[in-house]
Amino acid sequence: MTKLERGMVIDVNLDPTLGSETGKIRPCVIVTNDIYNERVPVIQVVPLTAWNEKKSLIKTNVEIEPSGTNGLTKKSIADCLQTRPIDYKHRLVKVRGRLSSQLLEEIDEALALVFGFRFK
Repeated sequence: MTKLERGMVIDVNLDPTLGSETGKIRPCVIVTNDIYNERVPVIQVVPLTAWNEKKSLIKTNVEIEPSGTNGLTKKSIADCLQTRPIDYKHRLVKVRGRLSSQLLEEIDEALALVFGFRFK
């Protein structure tokens, strides 16, 4: 199996879901640190969804343009409010690519808003 690292874009089967949870097979960004990713079968991911103007206005969403590096085929939004743990041995479908460090920093800032973190 490919070594999973923070910032990688992977396709994940998020079903089954309940209520308003993000579902189906979709790209996600790994946000847990690499030490954790190596040792524990459950990692934390941020699901990606198709870009639209309404979603782009939400402060906890991060816009991502498709590129050869990230493996995306259309403009997307990292929906940091929908962050969730997954058991990658059961939910990983494929690896697409990797986000730039700048985009990963934007996701970190959005996650700080979602979870109320304040950094000194």
